Amino acid sequence: MSEENDEVEIGETGLENTMSPEETTQEPKIEVNDRAGIKVNKNYTSMVVEAGGHENMVFMEKDCRNYINKVIRLQLGEGDATTIQKYFLKMQSQNANFFCAIDLDENGWLRNVFWVDSRSRAAYEEFGDAITFDTTYLTNKYDMPFAPFVGVNHHGHSILLGCGLISSEDTETFVWLFKVWLACMSGHAPCGIITDQVRAMKNAIEIVFPNTRHRLCLWHIMKKLHEKLKSYKHNESIKFALENIMHDSLTNTEFEDRWKEMLEKYELQSNDWLRGLYDERRRWVPSFVKGSFWVGMSTTQRSESMNAFFDDHVNSKTTLKQFVEQYENALMTKVEKENQADYKSSSANIRCSTHYFMEKQAQCVYTIEKFKEFQDELTTKSSTIVPSLIRGTLCRHAIYVLIKHKMDLIQDKAIAPPRKGSGFES
Repeated sequence: MSEENDEVEIGETGLENTMSPEETTQEPKIEVNDRAGIKVNKNYTSMVVEAGGHENMVFMEKDCRNYINKVIRLQLGEGDATTIQKYFLKMQSQNANFFCAIDLDENGWLRNVFWVDSRSRAAYEEFGDAITFDTTYLTNKYDMPFAPFVGVNHHGHSILLGCGLISSEDTETFVWLFKVWLACMSGHAPCGIITDQVRAMKNAIEIVFPNTRHRLCLWHIMKKLHEKLKSYKHNESIKFALENIMHDSLTNTEFEDRWKEMLEKYELQSNDWLRGLYDERRRWVPSFVKGSFWVGMSTTQRSESMNAFFDDHVNSKTTLKQFVEQYENALMTKVEKENQADYKSSSANIRCSTHYFMEKQAQCVYTIEKFKEFQDELTTKSSTIVPSLIRGTLCRHAIYVLIKHKMDLIQDKAIAPPRKGSGFES
């Protein structure tokens, strides 16, 4: 939807009676251009040029703007609005900590909604250091305007921390959504947030979460590589080189030097997408973001696991009404999986593989999944360099230093939050 609302004065058409866009053949073009992020004035100007001048237009720019405002609302089917309202009332009657917000346009139409259940609010208190916000998956695959806030619990599982159904992906909408989410979380902003490369999201984060570290999702960036580089003869080699530079560069300077060498080798200096990616390097390159705690959320598996969760409950024919009705079932599925993981971690242990006391210490405090990560670092099985603050467990380099100095005890402050006993009651 349109990102800006800049008003541009247009001369009179000379017509006493103008038509609305709906009464012309321009309606589809107006919507398509608006979804592409083209401003209203540019949208209208392009039609003026095609028509051969303002005197040939049968509607004015304000009519174009009014039409766009009319279609910028949730595409509701029969019973959708009623179902959403009934669901909210039901949940509020069952639990006073259920939070919801509804955004109406000037005509009283439902434009955006947000809700979060009591369990998700409690989860955020423990696992809200870093979150992801992704609107692309369901929107692209199922045309479902779903905007979930996602975190990671002490088992490394994705957890929902609030959900929005939005009618537009502009700055104004994201600011509204982020503000109501922040309000329901008692004003406690996350330390880090990971999103796709959407300018409107970046703008809204700077407004609502000015002190939050913003990172771009590597999963989305890597997915775009093929599309953006497919016109190049050596596109597979370029992709391989870029992945190596990204993951193997230990310092910012090393990344920048190797990036420059790659551009020169494959003659990529004129590629606008790569130039923009480089300009944003502080938001996605591992060496630039390694000083923050991301609990592994930048990995491909994180996005894929959340997508698989949605796949179980949504298909191409799912209406908003059906989605809201299925949402509670989907959430209960996640709760049951967490309960099973809690039981498994409390009743079973993975055997230690070394004689170091720190491994025994980690075995006692970490959940099974996190202990496996620690063991991988301890025995240097993992091939990817991932600093401890990013995943939440000590990396092999820190472990090596401790062992070398015969410090076989991990300080409490070095043990990240995901640990046994971090569960919470529903």
